[in-house]
Amino acid sequence: MTELPVVAATEQTRVKKPDWLRVKLPIGEEYRHVRGLVDNYKLHTICESGNCPNMGECWGAGTATFMILGNTCTRSCGFCAVATGKPDPVDWDEPQRVAEAIHLMKVKHAVITSVDRDEIKDGGSIIWYNTIKAVKALNPQTTLETLIPDFKGEKENIQRIIDAAPEVVSHNIETVERLTRQVRIQAKYWRSMEVIRTLKAGGMRTKSGIMLGLGEQKKKSYKPSPISGIMVAM
Repeated sequence: MTELPVVAATEQTRVKKPDWLRVKLPIGEEYRHVRGLVDNYKLHTICESGNCPNMGECWGAGTATFMILGNTCTRSCGFCAVATGKPDPVDWDEPQRVAEAIHLMKVKHAVITSVDRDEIKDGGSIIWYNTIKAVKALNPQTTLETLIPDFKGEKENIQRIIDAAPEVVSHNIETVERLTRQVRIQAKYWRSMEVIRTLKAGGMRTKSGIMLGLGEQKKKSYKPSPISGIMVAM
């Protein structure tokens, strides 16, 4: 058998990674502090579950986004790295542990998100309510931002968030209406819009997020959406 010659790599064949793609190893006292809180209180973060490349930087600055209701989502959005499957039973002690971790972090502004829990009737809204109340009771000076699921549009579940009264309620529409079925497989664009409208009508300070570069197209005309401040392409 004839052996093939080994060709050494040349400068022309090597592609240098851009600086912004280089992620530093997580080190430092603040990182270790956050790492210890997450582990000791048996909490989840979207930083870890979503495989965020900026985790080391954020944790190194003493910040993290807690993810409640477990580490397994009942939905399978195409952009998300969180595991999909059958979640573990609801952990009713989780709200207090989250509140205590935020207290020890001494942050001025806390952010909490969650997986979707479509398999339970309340969609996880009771745990959401309990978590918000526990955080505010133990951290009265900390403002709280909640990134919530759509709860299948069930008004009773959305009302629990309104009743708990976090300072900010966010629900991401993620993409334009035309691409929603591809990007957010089990979600509905106008259902998400209605969730935001309901929150706004309930007196909440609302926000949303959208990703670009997924295949949206430029349109010449726009119509106002039912949510003040949002324009929807026709």
